[in-house]
Amino acid sequence: MNGGVEAVSASSASATLDWKFSQVFGERTAGEEVQEVDIISAIEFDRTGDHLATGDRGGRVVLFERTDNKEHGGHRRDLEGTDYPISRHPEFRYKTEFQSHEPEFDYLKSLEIEEKINKIRWCQTSNGALFLLSTNDKTIKYWKVQEKKVKKVCDVNVDPSKAVGNGPVAGCTSSSSKLYLANGGCKERPISYLSNDTSFPSAGFPSLHLPVVVTSHETSLLARCRRVYAHAHDYHINSISNNSDGETFISADDLRINLWNLEISNQSFNIVDVKPANMEDLTEVITSAEFHPTHCNMLAYSSSKGSIRLIDMRQSALCDTHSKLFEEQEVVGSKSFFTEIIASISDIKFAKDGRHILSRDYMTLKLWDINMDSGPVATFQVHEYLRPKLCDLYENDSIFDKFECCLSGDGHRVATGSYSNLFRVFGCSEGSTEATTLEASKTPMRRQVQNPSRPCRPMGTLPRVLRRGADTSGADANGNAFDFSTKLLHLAWHPTDNSLACAASNSLYMYYA
Repeated sequence: MNGGVEAVSASSASATLDWKFSQVFGERTAGEEVQEVDIISAIEFDRTGDHLATGDRGGRVVLFERTDNKEHGGHRRDLEGTDYPISRHPEFRYKTEFQSHEPEFDYLKSLEIEEKINKIRWCQTSNGALFLLSTNDKTIKYWKVQEKKVKKVCDVNVDPSKAVGNGPVAGCTSSSSKLYLANGGCKERPISYLSNDTSFPSAGFPSLHLPVVVTSHETSLLARCRRVYAHAHDYHINSISNNSDGETFISADDLRINLWNLEISNQSFNIVDVKPANMEDLTEVITSAEFHPTHCNMLAYSSSKGSIRLIDMRQSALCDTHSKLFEEQEVVGSKSFFTEIIASISDIKFAKDGRHILSRDYMTLKLWDINMDSGPVATFQVHEYLRPKLCDLYENDSIFDKFECCLSGDGHRVATGSYSNLFRVFGCSEGSTEATTLEASKTPMRRQVQNPSRPCRPMGTLPRVLRRGADTSGADANGNAFDFSTKLLHLAWHPTDNSLACAASNSLYMYYA
């Protein structure tokens, strides 16, 4: 019986997914000009997949909540009686938004600090409240988002039928051409006149009583900044990552990684420092860092030279030596001016089980096994057609674009973005030939490119498996030229379902399979 289940799961892992459009938030109309502050710069699902957060260049954080679980939830007895799984895909709705960061100016360095959100990370929930970390180039903030019941004042002395909200009584007006005196007095007004425009009956009240504050059934969402972690980075923060212990997190810039306690904002510990004594000796910088999903003592960070270092915080207070080094051996005679630039890793992600690390450089996705440091177990070519155009991409700085990557919750697939608002999904399980190209639009398969690819062999049989998913030209199957000015840098995979959230400029697209 178990063998049959394993066979079914293996076949579903190797089968190519059929992706469909689900939702879009902030869709642009034809010819609409996009404001710079509205461009999405970070996406993150929470651990349950019930909430999604996005950050933009204007310093705002927007939260979405899942709705399909609530709307389709039935009685347990009814659900147990069904002999087939209920098929539904994640659907989200707008929940709330808040201004996380404001533009600042560093007077000591004469440096303007952008409000752009670089990263968002969800923290553990508590008492029905949501907690998350957001960061710009210099400052990290810890936010609490909670529903508050609206309180109203009732049983007041004034007749509510004559009052207009909390303002003046109906029929009265506070505007007047009379001359006001100092200390709030005025001419040609009776002493009994009250400045708050409240009317009293001529016979007075038989008895005065205090107003009563009651809690209504209405709720409003309140976002409150609980902690601000500032003044700890000389260079721009590129990563933040929560620890599995639920108490600490790391922040990384170009040369240092700091360890923080969520409850202590005025102190951090420097655990990685790659700054040389002489800056002229600097050869590489830190590009991304992430904690292991289950081992609280382990973390990995990538560099601009294309290497990934795994470190164990139990070894020493300053982790200046790594436990393992993952890098691909350079092919003799293949080095060019662009070799080091395109080898720089822009993002790394641990798989959910902590066994594999996914890395993205400019041209490829690489999957690494942390137990095997001889080379990647799989390599996926994202946009090989760009190789002849590297000179042009260097001239317009596109070669320095930082693409993110993500893995599915089951670890069978990986995804990353490309140009022309395209993104690619690859199968990384044994025997999979999946290499799908989709467009961030309402018709994701419109610009589908058929790519030659050969099946992956078992990850344990080879130190490295080269996976071909290469586009052969600078145009798609319909002959449309690729647009290098539109790029899909940010995307996230739902933790439990085959659902992707992608950011195309100011629009958030969601797909399911």
